[in-house]
Amino acid sequence: MRKIWKKRILINNPIALDRVQIEQDLRGGNQVIVQFSHPEFYGSILEEVDELCARWDEDFGVRFYAHYSLSFDCQNLLRIPHVKMLQLNSLVQAHNTEALAKLDNLYSLSLGIYELENSEILGIDTLRSLKILNIISDKKILNLQYFKEFSYLEELHVGGKVKNLDAIGYLEDLNYLALHSISKLPLHFINRLRKLKNLRILLGGREHIQEIEENEIEDLEISRVRGFHDLTNITAFQALNRLVIEDQIQLQEISFNQEMKALEELSIRNCKGLTRLMGMEQLPLLHKLHIFKTAIDFDSFINQKLPNSLSSVEFATFKSKADQEIQQSLLKLGFQ
Repeated sequence: MRKIWKKRILINNPIALDRVQIEQDLRGGNQVIVQFSHPEFYGSILEEVDELCARWDEDFGVRFYAHYSLSFDCQNLLRIPHVKMLQLNSLVQAHNTEALAKLDNLYSLSLGIYELENSEILGIDTLRSLKILNIISDKKILNLQYFKEFSYLEELHVGGKVKNLDAIGYLEDLNYLALHSISKLPLHFINRLRKLKNLRILLGGREHIQEIEENEIEDLEISRVRGFHDLTNITAFQALNRLVIEDQIQLQEISFNQEMKALEELSIRNCKGLTRLMGMEQLPLLHKLHIFKTAIDFDSFINQKLPNSLSSVEFATFKSKADQEIQQSLLKLGFQ
Protein backbone atom coordinates (compact mmCIF):
# COMPACT_ATOMS: atom_id res chain seq x y z
CA MET A 1 0.00 0.00 0.00
CA ARG A 2 1.36 3.41 -1.01
CA LYS A 3 2.40 5.67 1.81
CA ILE A 4 0.58 8.99 2.02
CA TRP A 5 2.17 11.85 3.95
CA LYS A 6 0.36 14.83 5.42
CA LYS A 7 2.75 17.20 3.68
CA ARG A 8 5.92 17.19 1.63
CA ILE A 9 8.34 19.63 3.23
CA LEU A 10 11.27 20.86 1.12
CA ILE A 11 14.34 22.41 2.75
CA ASN A 12 16.05 24.25 -0.07
CA ASN A 13 19.80 24.90 -0.10
CA PRO A 14 20.10 25.16 3.70
CA ILE A 15 23.04 26.90 5.34
CA ALA A 16 22.27 25.00 8.55
CA LEU A 17 19.85 22.23 9.51
CA ASP A 18 17.21 22.70 12.20
CA ARG A 19 17.24 19.19 13.66
CA VAL A 20 14.48 19.95 16.16
CA GLN A 21 12.13 21.18 13.43
CA ILE A 22 13.00 18.26 11.17
CA GLU A 23 12.21 15.79 13.94
CA GLN A 24 8.94 17.55 14.66
CA ASP A 25 7.95 17.43 10.99
CA LEU A 26 8.84 13.76 10.62
CA ARG A 27 7.04 12.71 13.79
CA GLY A 28 4.04 14.70 12.54
CA GLY A 29 3.61 12.34 9.60
CA ASN A 30 5.33 14.46 6.96
CA GLN A 31 7.95 13.75 4.34
CA VAL A 32 11.05 15.93 4.65
CA ILE A 33 13.47 16.44 1.75
CA VAL A 34 16.70 18.44 1.90
CA GLN A 35 17.44 19.62 -1.62
CA PHE A 36 20.37 21.30 -3.36
CA SER A 37 20.47 23.10 -6.70
CA HIS A 38 24.22 23.85 -6.99
CA PRO A 39 27.50 22.54 -5.52
CA GLU A 40 28.09 25.80 -3.66
CA PHE A 41 25.22 24.90 -1.34
CA TYR A 42 26.42 21.47 -0.21
CA GLY A 43 30.15 21.97 0.13
CA SER A 44 30.26 21.36 3.88
CA ILE A 45 26.82 20.21 4.95
CA LEU A 46 26.40 16.73 3.44
CA GLU A 47 28.05 14.93 6.36
CA GLU A 48 25.46 16.44 8.68
CA VAL A 49 22.72 15.46 6.24
CA ASP A 50 24.05 11.90 6.33
CA GLU A 51 23.76 11.81 10.11
CA LEU A 52 20.05 12.53 9.70
CA CYS A 53 19.82 9.89 6.98
CA ALA A 54 21.28 7.36 9.40
CA ARG A 55 18.80 8.30 12.12
CA TRP A 56 15.58 8.46 10.13
CA ASP A 57 13.83 6.11 7.71
CA GLU A 58 12.87 6.79 4.10
CA ASP A 59 10.53 9.62 5.15
CA PHE A 60 13.69 11.76 5.22
CA GLY A 61 15.32 12.21 1.84
CA VAL A 62 17.90 14.10 -0.18
CA ARG A 63 17.42 15.69 -3.59
CA PHE A 64 19.87 17.15 -6.10
CA TYR A 65 18.30 19.14 -8.93
CA ALA A 66 18.94 21.96 -11.46
CA HIS A 67 22.77 22.43 -11.51
CA TYR A 68 22.26 24.53 -14.61
CA SER A 69 25.25 24.56 -17.01
CA LEU A 70 26.84 21.86 -14.84
CA SER A 71 26.93 18.09 -14.79
CA PHE A 72 26.09 16.72 -11.35
CA ASP A 73 28.97 14.66 -9.98
CA CYS A 74 27.52 11.52 -8.38
CA GLN A 75 30.75 11.09 -6.40
CA ASN A 76 29.09 13.50 -3.97
CA LEU A 77 26.68 10.69 -3.09
CA LEU A 78 29.53 8.91 -1.32
CA ARG A 79 29.23 11.58 1.36
CA ILE A 80 25.70 10.42 2.22
CA PRO A 81 26.13 6.61 2.39
CA HIS A 82 23.15 6.23 4.75
CA VAL A 83 20.65 7.88 2.41
CA LYS A 84 17.47 5.84 2.04
CA MET A 85 15.42 8.13 -0.18
CA LEU A 86 17.35 9.84 -2.99
CA GLN A 87 16.17 12.04 -5.84
CA LEU A 88 18.37 13.00 -8.77
CA ASN A 89 15.90 14.78 -11.00
CA SER A 90 15.39 17.91 -13.05
CA LEU A 91 19.04 17.48 -13.99
CA VAL A 92 20.37 17.87 -17.53
CA GLN A 93 23.56 15.87 -17.00
CA ALA A 94 25.22 13.69 -14.39
CA HIS A 95 28.47 11.74 -14.34
CA ASN A 96 30.05 9.04 -12.19
CA THR A 97 26.64 7.38 -11.84
CA GLU A 98 28.45 4.18 -10.86
CA ALA A 99 28.69 5.74 -7.39
CA LEU A 100 25.14 4.49 -6.84
CA ALA A 101 26.72 1.05 -6.37
CA LYS A 102 28.11 2.25 -3.01
CA LEU A 103 24.71 3.20 -1.56
CA ASP A 104 23.70 0.08 0.32
CA ASN A 105 20.77 1.62 2.20
CA LEU A 106 18.65 2.86 -0.69
CA TYR A 107 14.92 2.25 -0.32
CA SER A 108 13.56 4.84 -2.77
CA LEU A 109 15.28 6.32 -5.84
CA SER A 110 14.16 8.91 -8.39
CA LEU A 111 16.27 9.38 -11.54
CA GLY A 112 15.31 12.14 -13.94
CA ILE A 113 18.52 13.02 -15.79
CA TYR A 114 17.76 14.36 -19.27
CA GLU A 115 21.06 13.28 -20.83
CA LEU A 116 21.44 10.04 -18.91
CA GLU A 117 24.46 8.37 -20.48
CA ASN A 118 24.29 4.93 -18.89
CA SER A 119 21.45 3.03 -20.53
CA GLU A 120 22.36 -0.01 -18.39
CA ILE A 121 22.13 1.88 -15.10
CA LEU A 122 19.52 -0.54 -13.74
CA GLY A 123 22.22 -3.20 -13.76
CA ILE A 124 23.82 -1.64 -10.66
CA ASP A 125 23.52 -4.30 -7.94
CA THR A 126 22.48 -2.02 -5.07
CA LEU A 127 19.36 -0.96 -6.95
CA ARG A 128 17.92 -4.47 -6.76
CA SER A 129 16.84 -3.90 -3.16
CA LEU A 130 14.77 -0.81 -4.01
CA LYS A 131 11.10 -0.70 -3.04
CA ILE A 132 10.32 2.53 -4.90
CA LEU A 133 11.79 3.62 -8.25
CA ASN A 134 11.01 6.58 -10.48
CA ILE A 135 13.10 6.65 -13.67
CA ILE A 136 12.70 8.59 -16.92
CA SER A 137 15.09 8.37 -19.88
CA ASP A 138 14.56 10.96 -22.62
CA LYS A 139 17.71 10.46 -24.70
CA LYS A 140 19.10 6.93 -24.44
CA ILE A 141 17.03 3.75 -24.66
CA LEU A 142 16.89 2.47 -21.10
CA ASN A 143 17.30 -1.27 -20.75
CA LEU A 144 14.66 -2.67 -18.38
CA GLN A 145 15.75 -6.31 -18.55
CA TYR A 146 17.34 -5.98 -15.10
CA PHE A 147 13.89 -5.79 -13.49
CA LYS A 148 14.00 -9.59 -13.46
CA GLU A 149 16.29 -9.22 -10.42
CA PHE A 150 14.30 -6.51 -8.58
CA SER A 151 12.59 -8.79 -6.07
CA TYR A 152 11.43 -6.09 -3.64
CA LEU A 153 10.08 -3.34 -5.91
CA GLU A 154 6.58 -2.22 -4.94
CA GLU A 155 6.21 1.12 -6.73
CA LEU A 156 7.48 1.96 -10.21
CA HIS A 157 7.17 5.08 -12.36
CA VAL A 158 9.01 4.51 -15.64
CA GLY A 159 9.02 6.45 -18.86
CA GLY A 160 10.66 7.80 -21.96
CA LYS A 161 12.73 5.62 -24.25
CA VAL A 162 12.86 2.03 -23.02
CA LYS A 163 13.35 -1.52 -24.22
CA ASN A 164 12.36 -4.86 -22.68
CA LEU A 165 9.25 -3.29 -21.15
CA ASP A 166 7.77 -6.74 -20.57
CA ALA A 167 10.44 -7.35 -17.88
CA ILE A 168 8.15 -5.36 -15.59
CA GLY A 169 6.03 -8.51 -15.48
CA TYR A 170 8.67 -10.11 -13.23
CA LEU A 171 8.01 -7.58 -10.44
CA GLU A 172 5.74 -9.84 -8.39
CA ASP A 173 5.32 -7.43 -5.46
CA LEU A 174 4.49 -4.38 -7.58
CA ASN A 175 1.34 -2.61 -6.39
CA TYR A 176 1.79 0.76 -8.15
CA LEU A 177 2.78 1.28 -11.79
CA ALA A 178 2.93 4.49 -13.82
CA LEU A 179 3.89 4.31 -17.50
CA HIS A 180 4.97 7.74 -18.75
CA SER A 181 5.41 8.67 -22.42
CA ILE A 182 5.65 5.05 -23.53
CA SER A 183 4.03 4.53 -26.92
CA LYS A 184 2.48 1.47 -28.54
CA LEU A 185 4.52 -1.16 -26.71
CA PRO A 186 2.13 -3.96 -25.70
CA LEU A 187 0.88 -4.20 -22.13
CA HIS A 188 0.39 -7.98 -21.79
CA PHE A 189 2.91 -8.07 -18.95
CA ILE A 190 0.41 -6.27 -16.68
CA ASN A 191 -1.58 -9.51 -16.51
CA ARG A 192 1.30 -11.09 -14.56
CA LEU A 193 1.25 -8.40 -11.86
CA ARG A 194 -1.17 -10.07 -9.45
CA LYS A 195 -0.60 -7.54 -6.64
CA LEU A 196 -1.05 -4.44 -8.81
CA LYS A 197 -3.60 -2.03 -7.33
CA ASN A 198 -2.75 1.30 -8.99
CA LEU A 199 -2.15 1.82 -12.72
CA ARG A 200 -1.47 5.15 -14.42
CA ILE A 201 -0.93 5.50 -18.18
CA LEU A 202 0.33 8.99 -18.93
CA LEU A 203 1.21 10.60 -22.26
CA GLY A 204 2.72 8.51 -25.04
CA GLY A 205 0.39 6.97 -27.59
CA ARG A 206 -1.84 3.92 -27.82
CA GLU A 207 -5.36 3.26 -29.06
CA HIS A 208 -6.62 1.01 -26.28
CA ILE A 209 -5.72 -1.22 -23.33
CA GLN A 210 -7.38 -4.36 -24.63
CA GLU A 211 -4.35 -6.49 -23.66
CA ILE A 212 -5.23 -6.09 -20.00
CA GLU A 213 -7.42 -8.98 -18.86
CA GLU A 214 -9.44 -9.41 -15.65
CA ASN A 215 -7.42 -7.97 -12.78
CA GLU A 216 -7.45 -6.64 -9.21
CA ILE A 217 -6.54 -3.03 -10.04
CA GLU A 218 -8.35 -0.57 -7.77
CA ASP A 219 -7.23 2.78 -9.16
CA LEU A 220 -6.89 3.48 -12.91
CA GLU A 221 -5.85 6.73 -14.57
CA ILE A 222 -5.48 7.34 -18.30
CA SER A 223 -4.29 10.84 -19.15
CA ARG A 224 -3.10 12.57 -22.34
CA VAL A 225 -2.51 9.34 -24.23
CA ARG A 226 -2.36 10.24 -27.91
CA GLY A 227 -4.82 8.34 -30.12
CA PHE A 228 -6.64 6.60 -27.26
CA HIS A 229 -10.24 5.92 -28.31
CA ASP A 230 -11.33 2.53 -26.97
CA LEU A 231 -12.26 1.75 -23.36
CA THR A 232 -14.60 -1.13 -24.12
CA ASN A 233 -12.77 -3.52 -21.78
CA ILE A 234 -13.32 -1.35 -18.70
CA THR A 235 -15.45 -4.06 -17.08
CA ALA A 236 -12.34 -6.28 -16.89
CA PHE A 237 -11.40 -3.98 -13.98
CA GLN A 238 -13.89 -5.47 -11.53
CA ALA A 239 -12.00 -4.33 -8.42
CA LEU A 240 -11.87 -0.72 -9.62
CA ASN A 241 -12.61 1.83 -6.91
CA ARG A 242 -11.55 4.97 -8.76
CA LEU A 243 -11.40 5.76 -12.49
CA VAL A 244 -9.85 8.94 -13.93
CA ILE A 245 -9.89 9.75 -17.66
CA GLU A 246 -8.31 13.05 -18.73
CA ASP A 247 -7.45 14.81 -22.00
CA GLN A 248 -8.57 12.01 -24.33
CA ILE A 249 -10.01 13.95 -27.27
CA GLN A 250 -10.63 10.87 -29.46
CA LEU A 251 -12.59 8.91 -26.87
CA GLN A 252 -16.27 9.07 -27.88
CA GLU A 253 -17.98 6.63 -25.55
CA ILE A 254 -17.66 5.03 -22.13
CA SER A 255 -20.11 2.23 -21.47
CA PHE A 256 -20.46 0.07 -18.38
CA ASN A 257 -22.20 -2.94 -19.91
CA GLN A 258 -21.99 -5.09 -16.80
CA GLU A 259 -22.03 -4.41 -13.09
CA MET A 260 -18.93 -2.94 -11.45
CA LYS A 261 -19.60 -3.41 -7.76
CA ALA A 262 -16.56 -1.57 -6.38
CA LEU A 263 -16.43 1.69 -8.36
CA GLU A 264 -17.00 4.67 -6.04
CA GLU A 265 -15.44 7.60 -7.89
CA LEU A 266 -15.49 8.49 -11.59
CA SER A 267 -13.72 11.56 -13.00
CA ILE A 268 -13.77 12.55 -16.67
CA ARG A 269 -12.01 15.77 -17.67
CA ASN A 270 -11.33 17.48 -20.98
CA CYS A 271 -12.51 14.65 -23.23
CA LYS A 272 -14.04 16.93 -25.84
CA GLY A 273 -15.11 14.14 -28.19
CA LEU A 274 -16.93 12.15 -25.51
CA THR A 275 -20.67 12.16 -26.30
CA ARG A 276 -21.94 9.09 -24.42
CA LEU A 277 -21.56 7.88 -20.84
CA MET A 278 -23.83 4.87 -20.49
CA GLY A 279 -24.64 2.09 -18.08
CA MET A 280 -24.51 4.21 -14.95
CA GLU A 281 -27.03 1.91 -13.28
CA GLN A 282 -24.31 -0.75 -13.31
CA LEU A 283 -22.33 1.19 -10.69
CA PRO A 284 -24.21 0.49 -7.41
CA LEU A 285 -21.56 2.06 -5.12
CA LEU A 286 -20.73 5.17 -7.15
CA HIS A 287 -20.96 8.26 -4.96
CA LYS A 288 -18.64 10.82 -6.64
CA LEU A 289 -18.98 11.83 -10.28
CA HIS A 290 -17.01 14.61 -12.01
CA ILE A 291 -17.60 15.45 -15.68
CA PHE A 292 -15.78 18.47 -17.10
CA LYS A 293 -15.38 19.67 -20.71
CA THR A 294 -17.01 16.85 -22.65
CA ALA A 295 -19.58 16.72 -25.45
CA ILE A 296 -22.08 14.86 -23.24
CA ASP A 297 -25.57 16.41 -23.30
CA PHE A 298 -26.48 17.15 -19.70
CA ASP A 299 -30.23 16.66 -20.07
CA SER A 300 -29.85 13.29 -21.74
CA PHE A 301 -27.30 12.20 -19.18
CA ILE A 302 -29.18 13.27 -16.06
CA ASN A 303 -32.41 11.63 -17.25
CA GLN A 304 -30.89 8.15 -17.46
CA LYS A 305 -31.13 5.81 -14.51
CA LEU A 306 -28.43 6.76 -12.00
CA PRO A 307 -27.21 4.75 -9.00
CA ASN A 308 -28.97 5.46 -5.70
CA SER A 309 -25.58 5.76 -4.00
CA LEU A 310 -24.64 8.85 -6.03
CA SER A 311 -24.38 11.87 -3.70
CA SER A 312 -21.87 14.23 -5.33
CA VAL A 313 -22.10 15.30 -8.98
CA GLU A 314 -20.06 17.96 -10.74
CA PHE A 315 -20.87 18.64 -14.38
CA ALA A 316 -19.31 21.59 -16.19
CA THR A 317 -19.10 22.68 -19.81
CA PHE A 318 -17.15 25.88 -18.96
CA LYS A 319 -19.87 27.90 -20.69
CA SER A 320 -21.06 30.28 -18.03
CA LYS A 321 -24.81 30.41 -18.72
CA ALA A 322 -25.13 26.66 -19.37
CA ASP A 323 -23.17 25.81 -16.23
CA GLN A 324 -25.39 28.03 -14.07
CA GLU A 325 -28.46 26.17 -15.31
CA ILE A 326 -26.77 22.80 -14.79
CA GLN A 327 -25.77 23.73 -11.23
CA GLN A 328 -29.35 24.74 -10.41
CA SER A 329 -30.66 21.45 -11.82
CA LEU A 330 -28.18 19.42 -9.78
CA LEU A 331 -29.12 21.28 -6.57
CA LYS A 332 -32.79 20.61 -7.19
CA LEU A 333 -32.02 16.92 -7.57
CA GLY A 334 -30.24 16.95 -4.21
CA PHE A 335 -26.67 16.55 -5.44
CA GLN A 336 -23.89 18.36 -3.60
